[in-house]
Amino acid sequence: MPASTSAKPYRIGRSKTGLGLFATQPIKKGVKIVQYFGPLLDSKNEKHDAIENKYLFQISKRWTVDGSIRKNIARYINHACKPNAESDVNAAKKKIIIRSIKKIEPGEEINYDYGTEYFKEYLKPIGCKCDSCEKKRKKKRAEARAEKLKAKEKAERKALKKEEKAKAKRAKDKAKKAKSSGKAASGKAETTKAAAEKTSAATKAKSVKAKSAKSRSAKASKAKAGKVRSKAA
Repeated sequence: MPASTSAKPYRIGRSKTGLGLFATQPIKKGVKIVQYFGPLLDSKNEKHDAIENKYLFQISKRWTVDGSIRKNIARYINHACKPNAESDVNAAKKKIIIRSIKKIEPGEEINYDYGTEYFKEYLKPIGCKCDSCEKKRKKKRAEARAEKLKAKEKAERKALKKEEKAKAKRAKDKAKKAKSSGKAASGKAETTKAAAEKTSAATKAKSVKAKSAKSRSAKASKAKAGKVRSKAA
């Protein structure tokens, strides 16, 4: 296994989750970075078994390293779902070494996967803040915004289509009403015309009748006059 590129190729710095461990120079793949150490806790010891903190690193069913001491620089290494390092556990020697699993550039944060049990107990309830999970959340937010925008545009198109349909219906109803009004006006005009023609015919008939009566009266007067003249003769 390659040796470390330096005695301390890292520094403690500010991370998204608080403090973290950052590379100060390039670290090759497969390089030992730092040892995770602290007092050994024996699960068979009741006092040891009662100790609880976030820095307990189980080596075996019996032995656990309490990494909460300040000298344990490895405790500052944060979890990542897609890490650039890993924990190499030697149960026989009761040692934990953090090694790089890919090349780490200067300024890059060093991280390793804490494991399923730790993730479920400590990280899942608050949400993992590693770069991988942050990218996933960012992608989901972008997809949600795109979906929301798509739904909004669909609703707007639907509303516009509905408005155009309603507008076309109003125009059709207006044209139908206008046509109906035109027919009614035409029928009324025809009725008025027929009434006028009827009145004219009645007036004409009355005039003819008057003329006929007048003619008969004239003829009667003429006949009477002729009769008077005959008597006189």
